[in-house]
Amino acid sequence: MAAMLGTAALVLVFGIIANLSTDGASDPFDRWLLQSFRDEMGRAAYPRWLAEAIRDVSALGSAPVVSLICGVVLGYLVMIRKRAAALLVLVAIAGGGILNNVLKSTFERPRPDFIEPLASVSSASFPSGHATFSAITYLTLAALLARTTPRLRLRLYAIAIGLLLTVLVGMTRVILGVHYPTDVLAGWCIGAAWSLLCWSVMLRLQRQGQVESANDPAQ
Repeated sequence: MAAMLGTAALVLVFGIIANLSTDGASDPFDRWLLQSFRDEMGRAAYPRWLAEAIRDVSALGSAPVVSLICGVVLGYLVMIRKRAAALLVLVAIAGGGILNNVLKSTFERPRPDFIEPLASVSSASFPSGHATFSAITYLTLAALLARTTPRLRLRLYAIAIGLLLTVLVGMTRVILGVHYPTDVLAGWCIGAAWSLLCWSVMLRLQRQGQVESANDPAQ
């Protein structure tokens, strides 16, 4: 029940952000935060080496990197015969990708055009695909890893790392000037909501004995 309520709350927040973005009510905030990373001439207000590092971190939410991580994790889970966990990861990431593309096509928000972007982009702006993918991937994997240990400290560590990676990737998209802040906030919300929904379904099936538990020993 708590997971479903959390999912509903995140979807509601996403809807509020989408409405504000569509009506233009979020424009002052979006522009202010984007311009806070630029100087008076509209150039990046930080050294080139830092820009390179930011692009590297941003890549952790890109489709190729997420697909690579997903493939490695799926291979490992299949090898240790955790087929239910493997299916969860596949559905969460593939389904989240489809959902993100549908949302981008629905809103068709243009990218920021009043500052020069520091990365190449081509798709619509809302919601941020990097923010969505990072939330889905790293939160799902963090939850999966947390369920492999009974120690609370290790569980909290796994969740904290998942959250940290998600936040860092989203922040880089704003710093690079390729997304409005509300694009990232919406991506975080819908990505976390989708991840939480997948986990709630998975846990229900485990309680019903239809799939193996993530804590079951490998056969």
